[in-house]
Amino acid sequence: MKKIILASLAALSLASPLQVQAQASGLLGIKGLSANVGAVSDYRFRGISQTFDKAAVQGGIDYAHSSGFYVGNWNSSINEGAGYPSAHWENDYYAGFKKSLGDFGLDVGVIYYDYPGSNAVDDPNQSGRRIMNPTTGNKKYGSVSNTEYYLGGSWKWLSAKWFYSVADYFGMPNTKGTQYLDLGSNVELSDGWSWNAHIGMLKTKGINSSTVNADYMDYKLGVTKEVKGFVLGASAIWTSANAGTCDTSNYGSKSGPYCYTDNLAYSSNPKNVMHAGKSTVVFSVTKGF
Repeated sequence: MKKIILASLAALSLASPLQVQAQASGLLGIKGLSANVGAVSDYRFRGISQTFDKAAVQGGIDYAHSSGFYVGNWNSSINEGAGYPSAHWENDYYAGFKKSLGDFGLDVGVIYYDYPGSNAVDDPNQSGRRIMNPTTGNKKYGSVSNTEYYLGGSWKWLSAKWFYSVADYFGMPNTKGTQYLDLGSNVELSDGWSWNAHIGMLKTKGINSSTVNADYMDYKLGVTKEVKGFVLGASAIWTSANAGTCDTSNYGSKSGPYCYTDNLAYSSNPKNVMHAGKSTVVFSVTKGF
């Protein structure tokens, strides 16, 4: 009964949209306005693949006022198998307030994740396109989305940010109140080099039982290099996410919540499955405007 119903629990790529800062000059001559485009070899959100181990194109636009208030949008291609039946794009919209005082920083806001075209159904001929809480049995139909409040703080090259889901976590019934903690560091070196590290912890609500455990931790170590206005990156990413026995013959029976398939329209065993939280190295290139 587990199936990939918990796929909705996985939805940070190498560069979080919340980290994009407005350039001083301003896009189109508008102070505080900036944009970014890029590509990654595998879009990882909170350590979990959103593209079935394939590349993604990404981009966004941000406006930051001198008062500290900001708004923005960030987008990425995805694979529906990550928990967004029939969807191929993720659109994030966020707003908040950020302020610095010496070496200390504060960031508070809200983010809404939307997956246009997503449609969760309960069709026995499309087993993978349903979203059901395996503990309560409650089901979700229609579009998939998520809304989170966040509160962050920083000191020099260290940062911490806490996210709290104010609705069912990516559509999974009964999971309102799911939390995620993001601890990070970013150190600028010489000649355009920098290194970064991240530890994340997902604590789900209303879904864990004696047979299901959707909580996990994710880790990242990476480097970036600025070359002629482009930022090139490479990061090692690994997690403790539970995929169980993740193969085509055991999918849906012995597989865990983070065993995904790229074919949700299956009626029996799917053709392709993967451990969405497996260890990997992700390469990226981004350009800011």
